[in-house]
Amino acid sequence: MTGTEAAVLLVILVLATLGTAALFVIGLAGYRRRRTRTYLLLTVVLGLLVVRSVVGIGTVLGLVPMPVHHLIEHSADLTVAALVLYALFQMGSPTIE
Repeated sequence: MTGTEAAVLLVILVLATLGTAALFVIGLAGYRRRRTRTYLLLTVVLGLLVVRSVVGIGTVLGLVPMPVHHLIEHSADLTVAALVLYALFQMGSPTIE
């Protein structure tokens, strides 16, 4: 990877981290307001997305080795998918009025 490509990737990762961090803060505010298990699960999911972005930045900067990067990223992907599905199942069946 050239220096320019690494710089562009780093900028994208920083923007993604800022965006997901903002969503996490909004999700945290929503959870504090609602105090439901579904909001908690979704807030955890948003937190995991922030972690993924931070790990990506660490990898580009050479602080996180590629095997660790893959372990964390793919574990986070699996956890996000499982928590979102669990949150959906927790909501129950929709009621028709």
